[in-house]
Amino acid sequence: MNKKRAPALFVSHGSPMLAIEPGPLGAQLKQLGQCLDGVRGIVVVSPHWQTQELFVGSHPKPVTIHDFGGFPKVLYTLSYPAQGSPDLAKRVRQALQVAGISAQLDPDRGLDHGVWVPLMHLRPEVDIPVVPLSLPENATPEQALAMGEALAPLREEGIVIIGSGSMTHNLFEFRGPSVTQIEPYVTAFVDWVRSAVARHDTEKLLNYRTQAPHAVRAHPTDEHFLPLFVALGAARSQELVEVLEKEVRYGMLSMESYIWA
Repeated sequence: MNKKRAPALFVSHGSPMLAIEPGPLGAQLKQLGQCLDGVRGIVVVSPHWQTQELFVGSHPKPVTIHDFGGFPKVLYTLSYPAQGSPDLAKRVRQALQVAGISAQLDPDRGLDHGVWVPLMHLRPEVDIPVVPLSLPENATPEQALAMGEALAPLREEGIVIIGSGSMTHNLFEFRGPSVTQIEPYVTAFVDWVRSAVARHDTEKLLNYRTQAPHAVRAHPTDEHFLPLFVALGAARSQELVEVLEKEVRYGMLSMESYIWA
C-alpha cells in the first residue's frame, strides 16, 4: 500500500449480519485494516443515510445507530464507539464545495450500520476518527462519481474514502440463510461490473442500468450500488483495483468488494 496515499474502498456490507458473520470478507477487511496505521481519518458514504441535501456528519462522538429490524438480538447490543472529527468534517465539506458540490454539516448524525458494520472488521481497534457522508436522494451515478472525485485529494492527506453498499441487493429474492445455490443473474452482473472496473471503463459503468446484464434485477433501486461510484471517483485512473472477496450469501447477495491503493 502506498505509504502516503490512503486507500479508496468499495465495501459490500450486504446486511447487518456481516457484523456477527464476518465470513471471508470480514477476514480480508481485518487484514487490510492492519495496514491503516497512520491514516488520519475515514470518510464513509452509506445508502442508509439518504438526505435531500448533502450532509457531512460532524459530531465529535457519533453514536452507533441500529437502523434495522428483525435481526438477532445480539446485533442491537453492538457498538462502534469511534471518535468523530468536526475538523475533518469541515475539510470534507470544503473539498466538496471546491468541486462545486454544496454540502452542510450535521452535528447530530451518528453511524448507521452501513458505516459501523464493515468498520468493526476493518478497524476493530476503533482508533481512527470516522466521518459519515450522506447519499443525496435521487442521486445519479454521475453525481456519486463527482462526489468521489471531489474527495479524491483527501487521500493524499491520509484520509480513507469508503463507499459502503452492496454489489447486488435484491432483497425481494431472499429465500433464507440456508440457500447456497447462486442465482445465475448474480454471477453475470458481478462479472460484468468487475471487468468494467478493472478496465476503468467509467462510461460503461455510469450506464450500467441499460448495459449491465440483469442490472435492474440485481438492483431494483440503486442506492446500494451508488457508493461504488463514490469509491470509483476517489480512485486514480492509473491505480490497479484489487478484488477483496467474491462470496455470494443466500444465493443472491454478492459481497464482492474492491480496493484501490
